[in-house]
Amino acid sequence: MGRPYGKGHKRKKTGERYDKEEDELEDKQVVEETTEEETEKFPELEGIPIAPSAQTLKKPGVIFVLEKASLEVAKVGKNYQILNSEEHANFLRRNNKNPADYRPDIVYQALLSILDSPLNKAGCLRAVYVKTDKGVLFEVKPYVRIPRTYKRFAVQLLQKLSIAAVGKREKLLRVIKNPVTQYLPLNSCKIGFSHSSDKLVEMEKYVAGVGGDTDLVFVVGAMSHG
Repeated sequence: MGRPYGKGHKRKKTGERYDKEEDELEDKQVVEETTEEETEKFPELEGIPIAPSAQTLKKPGVIFVLEKASLEVAKVGKNYQILNSEEHANFLRRNNKNPADYRPDIVYQALLSILDSPLNKAGCLRAVYVKTDKGVLFEVKPYVRIPRTYKRFAVQLLQKLSIAAVGKREKLLRVIKNPVTQYLPLNSCKIGFSHSSDKLVEMEKYVAGVGGDTDLVFVVGAMSHG
């Protein structure tokens, strides 16, 4: 026996409820389709690195030279790879090489630190030069965007040996001819870093004494020791 309905209570019409749900579903689909159409009309544009202005280039700036970077390529198995101590330790030992000397991650971290530095964001960085322990010289533009992971960086560097600007022919990272001195500004002040130096100075005071009208060239080792 069915339950009797009380006075004043009316049974809901299922047809009206289903019609309302279908209308809401159609409205939702229309919103989603409109959003997709708007996305197609306004695609996300890839960022283009911003080159420094001519006025910025006229001012004295800073150049970094990263020396003895470990970027040696070898055929491991079926593929060519940039050797590193973490992944190729056994391969290096079989070839009578010290795994501790193969640290390409050092130059990668150095590039990230330099390119992300306040110095570069202020427009004071002119260029970065990387010289490998085999004598290969790379030029890195200050407005290049290095991949945020080492593996992506290694793959791009290994496959192309250069990185080009989006939509342009300009090479932001490329192999250039030695020696590096031909690319350095005339009368620039060259400052070398060494763990075995007999004389220690406070860098901030030393640079302040050079003067604000002179280009500074910092030579830094990009190897695991030395």
